[in-house]
Amino acid sequence: MNYASGDTKQTDFKYLGITYANRPVIAQSTRAAMQSFFVGDALSMPVHWFYNPLDIQRAFPGGVQQMHDAPEHHPSSIMSLHSTNAGGRGKQGSAESHQIVGDVILKGKRRYWGIANQHYHQGMPAGENTLNAWCARELMRGLTSRQKYDGEKSLQDYIDFMTADPCCHPDTYAESYHRGFFANLTDGAKPDQCGAVTHDTPSIGGLVTIVPLAIFSLLKESSLSSAQAICQQHLHYTHPDPQLAKVGDALVKLINDLLNRSENEDAMPFLNEAAKCIPKTRLETLLRAPSDLHVIGRLYSSACYITDSWPSMLYLAAKYHHDVKTALIANTNVGGENAHRGAVLGSIVGLITGTTSEALYGQLLNKNAITDEIEQLLTACH
Repeated sequence: MNYASGDTKQTDFKYLGITYANRPVIAQSTRAAMQSFFVGDALSMPVHWFYNPLDIQRAFPGGVQQMHDAPEHHPSSIMSLHSTNAGGRGKQGSAESHQIVGDVILKGKRRYWGIANQHYHQGMPAGENTLNAWCARELMRGLTSRQKYDGEKSLQDYIDFMTADPCCHPDTYAESYHRGFFANLTDGAKPDQCGAVTHDTPSIGGLVTIVPLAIFSLLKESSLSSAQAICQQHLHYTHPDPQLAKVGDALVKLINDLLNRSENEDAMPFLNEAAKCIPKTRLETLLRAPSDLHVIGRLYSSACYITDSWPSMLYLAAKYHHDVKTALIANTNVGGENAHRGAVLGSIVGLITGTTSEALYGQLLNKNAITDEIEQLLTACH
């Protein structure tokens, strides 16, 4: 592992196998993982859900190499087809009618929906994070303040955050699971029974909040099985899907393995192990492919579905495990569901290398606040 120099607090982690000597190593690797998590999301934001990689090249000649504003025009947006009153696609109500989008969540932002080729993150500036990353920040703040995971209170934090007026986040789009959750809540379901089941419930967007929760739980709880149980509970609140739960377990185990491996131990066996939850995934075979676009776009869809996005993320992690910046730029420029895939990828490659891209991290719009929240989360793990 090529750990970066700098501030490495000797946090007294209650993690199995962590000795006094390697506490700074664990602190730096988890710090790098979380920093790269937010970089991966923000870097892809302007071309999030661009399904034709050539459209990325047209919008940003040479491809995305740094943070950019979201362009006004989105060539493959189907935001106008997404329901404003439930998860998935469906009829969008009139501006005068009561809608989940605009009245319950995304207050004041209904006007951005129903327009052809509208960018999902309309008007967001370079370095800004998407809604799911903002939800991860809200979860991190709750973990820090309570010094533990409390499912009921974390769920209420999510509800309060999403329904705040005015909005606590800058995004103009909420993906299917948010809309379905609040549709069920509005219909009177109990908060812990509001998770909606749609065609895209098993998606990589559900794993975004699992990353900081897994890191916190593993360092705090000292048990892989307990960390997996906590993350399964949290995932079920918004993404009740058995296959996604299996991938969630694999993600927690992968984070555990990378945290607990010795300094010179190869990460590839752990990536191979994590791939097994999606049958017939062979990373060694994928690494022989002629290009990233052959793997992501031809062998696997670049969409959110977990059967494609999980192998795609692991392929990028395996190929570019030596360099976070290269990994995240490659992820961005293959398009599709690159923002949430990029967040998970950033955390994994950050753990492997113990580094982040200082150049890209410095371009985050909310860098100072995010840095403070990461440090507070690490401090809460002792």
